[in-house]
Amino acid sequence: MNFDVAETSIRNSAYSVIVKNNHRIIGMGRIVGDGAIYFYIQDIVVHPEYQGKGIGKEIMKALTKYLEDNTPDKAFIGLFASKGKAEFYEKYDFKNYSPNMTGMFKVNSEHTREFI
Repeated sequence: MNFDVAETSIRNSAYSVIVKNNHRIIGMGRIVGDGAIYFYIQDIVVHPEYQGKGIGKEIMKALTKYLEDNTPDKAFIGLFASKGKAEFYEKYDFKNYSPNMTGMFKVNSEHTREFI
């Protein structure tokens, strides 16, 4: 993640959740998309010191509640799960509907090889 532009990306998200402890950000998640058909859950992250305390669950509850209240019928809601994290998202009814499809992405950078 490019932290130099993180504030701008949060500000331009459709919806975001930021969890703080004594003014320190310890967790976040956000929704991006076109506001009509496609919505993506992005950047669900909890600081390692605070993991295992239900913070990620609360972030997901807030994001899924927003989506339930603010998306049209048959909207596509997607996310990319990190390796080993799919089970967490399955609790919120996310499924790998098509094992024949592969989620792909590209990072716009001269140093892409360093990122991956």
